Amino acid sequence: MAVKTTPEYIDLLNRAVSREIQVSIQYMLQHAKMEKLMRKSIPENILLDKTTYEAVGKFLKDIAITEMKHAADIMERIYYLGGQATTKSDKVTVGNSLSEFAKNGAKAEEEALELYREIIRASRQVEDRTTRQMFQKIYREEEEHLFKFQEYVNFQDEPEEAEAEPVSEWRQIFTQDYFDLLNKAVSAEISSIIQYTNQHEKASYLPLRVKNTALEAVAETNKAKVISDLLKTVFMAEMDHLEKISERIYLLEGEATYLPAPLPQVGETADDFVRLDREAENYALVLYRKIIEEARKRGDSKTRRMFEEIVDQEEDHYWMFDDYLK
Repeated sequence: MAVKTTPEYIDLLNRAVSREIQVSIQYMLQHAKMEKLMRKSIPENILLDKTTYEAVGKFLKDIAITEMKHAADIMERIYYLGGQATTKSDKVTVGNSLSEFAKNGAKAEEEALELYREIIRASRQVEDRTTRQMFQKIYREEEEHLFKFQEYVNFQDEPEEAEAEPVSEWRQIFTQDYFDLLNKAVSAEISSIIQYTNQHEKASYLPLRVKNTALEAVAETNKAKVISDLLKTVFMAEMDHLEKISERIYLLEGEATYLPAPLPQVGETADDFVRLDREAENYALVLYRKIIEEARKRGDSKTRRMFEEIVDQEEDHYWMFDDYLK
């Protein structure tokens, strides 16, 4: 082995994975919640065509994607080192205003920088140059995120109205049990994102990198690598689904969950990957059709149409995984 690792060293790297998963979900949900905040504000100047919320919303989405890439890079390194990457997330804290988003983000980034300094020191001690260089790069990016959040911690948010307006009759269809159902979809998407990301990087694990046939040697690939490449595209689609569903919940005055359910399952082989992923897509298809039917009953045509589009994509994913099991 190129680097002699210890269980404690792998655990330290997995703490970074959990943190990166946390902030990726946190920033994506904050990005989605910006749509709700924008509806309660007007452009600061009528000559502008957007608000501060729109500008910061894009920044949050970009960072969310960057953080998940960090998680993927760290997972890949763990697998190269012979360890097993976690699927667990640290606790997500969203907030209810731009200033709260910034304070929560600044706190998360400060904690990350402290952890990554510890990892850089540890990697130097075990002479793991590659991990040290990777975390030095991630450290610079996290520091940039911290500085960006610090610009908004004192932002003067729009004041809340003294008294809430009576709920309009048409909005009474959006009850808590309906939000609970929609949040099952949020949980399913988060679970899939974590599962697919982990599996994508697990192709770096030595037992999955080994070439067992002449064809694999000539092609310089194998089934695990093929499935891994396929999962990257599927992962991006699931991120888009998470954004759309959570944004819809926030616009309807609900609160999106941040907990994955069912829990992500990774597996040990390429065949495990596609079997577990087909099960995840099957779960989503059954759930989303229930949501479509419930939305139809309530007259929520916008949510119904959104999930009909998502179901089309999830069905494509299902058949794609099914093909690799035959």
